[in-house]
Amino acid sequence: MHETLADLAYRHATRPGGASIPRVSVHVAKETSWPIPVLYQPMLGIVLRGAKRVVIGDRTLSYDSNHFFIASIDVPASSVMIESSPEAPYVAARLAIDQDVLADLVVDIPCEARGDTAAFAVAAMTPELLDAWSRMLQLLDAPNEIDMLAPLIEREILFRVLQGPQGALLRQAARTDSRIAQIRGTIAHLRANFDRFVRIEELVEITGMSAATFHRHFRAATAMSPLQYQKALRLQEARRRLIANADATSAAFAVGYESPSQFSREYTRMFGTPPARDAARLRAIRN
Repeated sequence: MHETLADLAYRHATRPGGASIPRVSVHVAKETSWPIPVLYQPMLGIVLRGAKRVVIGDRTLSYDSNHFFIASIDVPASSVMIESSPEAPYVAARLAIDQDVLADLVVDIPCEARGDTAAFAVAAMTPELLDAWSRMLQLLDAPNEIDMLAPLIEREILFRVLQGPQGALLRQAARTDSRIAQIRGTIAHLRANFDRFVRIEELVEITGMSAATFHRHFRAATAMSPLQYQKALRLQEARRRLIANADATSAAFAVGYESPSQFSREYTRMFGTPPARDAARLRAIRN
């Protein structure tokens, strides 16, 4: 089934003007890649062909067609396609998690009051979940059925995950009184203020936790400290500006760095190449 779905998804991803399904996206690659920094927003990701490695904070996760990836909050990550070739291109699909749809599903499902909960994970693909994904992707060949059937299959996909080992992760993401929801509030604050110094006291006040408790739950959810999280946001935004032809110094100041040399050191440490050289390489690939 995976190969059939991979061929279907690849055909639509590489055909201009093909059908699209709300909140569903298809990603392809014809070769393995170097680490690509991304900001994962809440989503479910499956691999139809090939394999992928994701590094989030101090955690490394790998998955292929026998597993799926789930993230319930925004997390800066570095991803690498580790199995892909022109003869067998990497093909993956992603479902952005709609908070309203998820909340509606968990209304009558109890949420365990767990303490330290990661906001992302890799889990084994089940036949039931794969079947739901198959029917979702087959809608690409039946665009007149998307409006009616896609919302139903979307709910089924989320339901299948809720019924599995990662169900608690999704349930906590849906509850406004959960630890994950509290951490999500601090992440929204960090994203809105990534270009300025954010005091820990500001984040602690949002959650109502003690400083020590906040640090523990933030690291459990994101695999990094609040400072590391903000640094990742800054450097990813700086990279975007550099690709759009900003110079390194102006990009550094724009994202909150006071020292261009410190910016260059941290940028090189994260992306493996100095800012100007990295941006030139990415612009060349894009063009």
